[in-house]
Amino acid sequence: MTHIEDELNSQPECWSRAAGEAAGHAGALPVAGERVAIVGCGTSYFMAQAVAALREGAGQGETDAFAASEFPYGRPYDRVVALTRSGTTTEVLELLGRLRSAAPEGARTRTTAITADPRTPVREAADALVVIGYADERSVVQTRFATTAVTLLRAHLGLHDEAAVDDCRTALAAALPEGLVDCAQFTFLGRGWTVGLANEAGLKMREASLSWTEAYPAMEYRHGPISVTTRGTATWMFGEAPEGLAEQVRATGALWVAGTLDPLAELVRAQRLAVAVAARRGLDPDRPRHLTRSVILTP
Repeated sequence: MTHIEDELNSQPECWSRAAGEAAGHAGALPVAGERVAIVGCGTSYFMAQAVAALREGAGQGETDAFAASEFPYGRPYDRVVALTRSGTTTEVLELLGRLRSAAPEGARTRTTAITADPRTPVREAADALVVIGYADERSVVQTRFATTAVTLLRAHLGLHDEAAVDDCRTALAAALPEGLVDCAQFTFLGRGWTVGLANEAGLKMREASLSWTEAYPAMEYRHGPISVTTRGTATWMFGEAPEGLAEQVRATGALWVAGTLDPLAELVRAQRLAVAVAARRGLDPDRPRHLTRSVILTP
């Protein structure tokens, strides 16, 4: 078994633990009414998109998501939350350092880092640290750290339900739709907070299996991208689909995959697909081409 298979199979236990520990991290996480930015790189950026939409949709306060390298320093925030599995990513550390030095201590933006490894530079870079070391990974490709971080934050917002854990177990046990692994192209769609999950599903497929994948907000898909959909391709919806979309996709001859589980569990199904396609193509999903566990840029 590859590292990534072992790690994605452990997600139900990781999610339950994160949900149970969320209250204990309340002092480090955003409180209702704060203006918050959530940042990350790669997978963590897409998880930031999902959580930002969840938090703002829950009425907890204005919440934005940014790639760490694109953070708008001119905007005022009460708190910045950085998602960083390794705690060593250059762009995240530069962002936290710049926020710390930008204003006097009493006036600067508070920062929190959610990480898997507290023995890294992020420990000194952030004001507060939330460690989910049990969700750390040996594979370069992220699976359980990303979904566990989202679960932690969903629970903090009061939006976690143990039914999501049950759905995760279903996602791991149930067979993938017939013919899906053989498709030549994959499009992932989302609405609201699941747009970030769709983006991450597309990234997972590209990283682990070198697949041609795209991701869009579901309503935007019909404004051009549906033109790549045809026989031998698949379109996968995270969450409830807009009325009539499934029929439109099926009319192209493509495979339509409905999101019937909790959207985070649907992401687990997409992780399984990435591993399955990698195996079909003779690839090692633990060691994706041109990638490393952490992006550390040197002068």
